[in-house]
Amino acid sequence: MIDINYKDLNRTEKIERQKEIVKVFLKLGSLAFGGPAAHIAMMEEEIIDKRKWITREKFMDLIGATNLIPGPNSTELAIHLGYERGGLLGLLLAGTFFIFPAMVIVLLFAITYVKYGSIPQVGSILYGMKPVIMAIILQALYRLGKSVIKNKISLVLGLFTIAVYLLGIKEIPLLFISGIIMMIMQNKEKLKNRMFGIGILPLYLVFFIFLKIGSVLYGSGYVLLAFLEAEFVEKLGLLTNQQLLDAVAVGQFTPGPVFTTATFIGYLLRGILGAILGTIGIFLPSFILVWALNPLIPKLRNSSWISGMLDGINIASLALMATVSFKLGISSLNDGLSIIIFIVSIFSLVKFKINSAWIIMAGGLVGWISSLI
Repeated sequence: MIDINYKDLNRTEKIERQKEIVKVFLKLGSLAFGGPAAHIAMMEEEIIDKRKWITREKFMDLIGATNLIPGPNSTELAIHLGYERGGLLGLLLAGTFFIFPAMVIVLLFAITYVKYGSIPQVGSILYGMKPVIMAIILQALYRLGKSVIKNKISLVLGLFTIAVYLLGIKEIPLLFISGIIMMIMQNKEKLKNRMFGIGILPLYLVFFIFLKIGSVLYGSGYVLLAFLEAEFVEKLGLLTNQQLLDAVAVGQFTPGPVFTTATFIGYLLRGILGAILGTIGIFLPSFILVWALNPLIPKLRNSSWISGMLDGINIASLALMATVSFKLGISSLNDGLSIIIFIVSIFSLVKFKINSAWIIMAGGLVGWISSLI
């Protein structure tokens, strides 16, 4: 069925495909722990090996396309797959049902956090999770660094991004500046030839801030930390670093895309409506970009200019991620137990490659037990 175009199917066959899309992505959204890499692996198993919707080569093309646009990569891959299988309606269904389970779970955590977050037992669970989150981020930094820092130019550009970010330059200009620099560096010969030839945040602002973040955020979901800290901690002063770490812990603890951290923060800011608007805002650009760019994937992959731009943006994303991780690490690794949890988590991730969701739950359990001793 790989070669059968969705438009050529009859009405009954189209309905069956839409039902299948809902079933598959509701399942993936409910079970996909472990971050974007784990999500993609689960999609490959479900879509390629089990259901054979598309070829493996096409699957790799879609993964490449997600790296050319801002937003959560694994969610955008789900949207691409839904579009390939079921047209525009399939696009909407795949994205919605991949996001929905995580959004509901995170919203329940947010409601519980607001009501019981100051109770020692709940606080101790989150205390145990935070060092694990730092370990997961550090491991992600290492893996991403091996693929992003390809040469001395990449290293210098990354260090430059860290330096100017610490001086107060904001994330969005840094991403595009780094992207433009690397685009020029990788195409300098071609260029040379051509040249010589707030208080209470209004609900609409909750939506628009997350819409802005979803429209410009490149890299993995962990880069989201830099944007959230800049907007809600430093700029608006509506969240503390403690609350930001708690939001990230919940986002990691739950299945589905890490970007549902927006659900948690939206609830903290403006309740259930804030959670809904924050979630819609941060994911909406992904739906629009995938719909617009899916037909252009072959051309985009072959452009040396876009490839260079992407390399620079990835370097800046990695640098931002490293800087914010260091700042958050200072506030989460503040005693002997938290440092031990962090070290054990790093060892478990690297040596045994244990699913990060299990390690996060173990960290929460250790934190809870420590509060009883």
